[in-house]
Amino acid sequence: MAKNKFAKVKPINNFLLLTVLSVFQLGTGYLAAACGERFELRALIALALLVAAEWVYVIFFYTVFHRRNFELELIAFFLSGVGLAVIGSVYPESAFKQFFMVLAGIGAFTVLVFVLGNVDFCMKIRPIVAAGALLFLAVNVALGMFHKTNGAGNWIEIAGFKLQPSEFVKVLFIFVGAATLEKIQTSKNTILFIGFAVVCVGALIVIRDLGTALVFFVTFLIIVFMNSGDIKTVAAAVTSAGLGAAIILKYRAYAMRRFSSYRHVFDDPYGQGMQQTRVLVGIASGGLFGLGIGNGYVRTTAYAPVSDSIFGIICEEWGLLFGILLILSFVAIAISAIVNSIASRSAFYSIASVAGAGLLLFQCALNVFGITDILPLTGVTIPFVSLGGSSMISCWAILAFIKSSDVRTYNYLLGAKRKEVK
Repeated sequence: MAKNKFAKVKPINNFLLLTVLSVFQLGTGYLAAACGERFELRALIALALLVAAEWVYVIFFYTVFHRRNFELELIAFFLSGVGLAVIGSVYPESAFKQFFMVLAGIGAFTVLVFVLGNVDFCMKIRPIVAAGALLFLAVNVALGMFHKTNGAGNWIEIAGFKLQPSEFVKVLFIFVGAATLEKIQTSKNTILFIGFAVVCVGALIVIRDLGTALVFFVTFLIIVFMNSGDIKTVAAAVTSAGLGAAIILKYRAYAMRRFSSYRHVFDDPYGQGMQQTRVLVGIASGGLFGLGIGNGYVRTTAYAPVSDSIFGIICEEWGLLFGILLILSFVAIAISAIVNSIASRSAFYSIASVAGAGLLLFQCALNVFGITDILPLTGVTIPFVSLGGSSMISCWAILAFIKSSDVRTYNYLLGAKRKEVK
């Protein structure tokens, strides 16, 4: 009898990987703290707190819930740590705030993973989640008009706190789409989701958030593609084309201003092309291995250095090879989602997992390709890495969809069922 070629493959040693990651994060935290004129202890403490939180998380779920699949969390820890180190080196005063946002994201991830464990419950709360998404967007449209950033009204301010409702709606959008299309033979469900998607993208068009509208648009296509390949998909594709045309018409004047410097950024390096030219020069000067944390110029010359332009800082100071590793991290998340979706317990998990991974990968691509002038600049940030509380919580919550598609995540449920049978 032929031997199973995977029989000798050893499981991943999560604690060994976490140890390596911790050493890396503490090292980058020290370099981030020491890169300025004076030693900024806040940057190092923020990274140390993140390392402590990572160990508490892994040990708790390893011992209490007997989980052994921490690959996704380790990737997200890595990305969040890189972002925290860069932010701490540029704006030390924002290091603790970013850490607490990562902590909030981990909390949202943990809660949502437990919620997603019960498919029947998810189906029941689908209308409530859909209503919540529409309410978020309605508030954004109403209040976003009074607080515009770079022409877009995607930020609102409540009691001194700035929020980006569209980031939370990303999570709700995936949830509603996967829950609605879980029964793929129901035509009514497909029509309902198309209508829901039209309203969501339409609201983003109204507040002139082109980048997020594109992210929602692509996520919509992924969800519908995962649903089926019959006439419903054709109808959805026609609707998608209509949505795309509406976006182009609505943003014609606004988009043309952004397209005016596309592929010609060096023609106007002190005007429309300033941000991208600074980043491109920084990436070139950093070479393969970088200039070292704190030794670059993108951090002081580019607009929004730790949000839109953070990839430029990473490539210039950490090296192009590290920048490629950062991108491959999102590819790894996408591959994990595809592999998990094949053996998932329900179509709900498959759709939500692939849609979530596709959203994260596409948003990363929009940022990297936009800032390097391969695509027009849209203003979206890199998930997990860029500065931003709403985005950080949203990214971790989206990761929960991918985690829930892995059958190993709910081993404790299988154990409980075995006890009931006995």
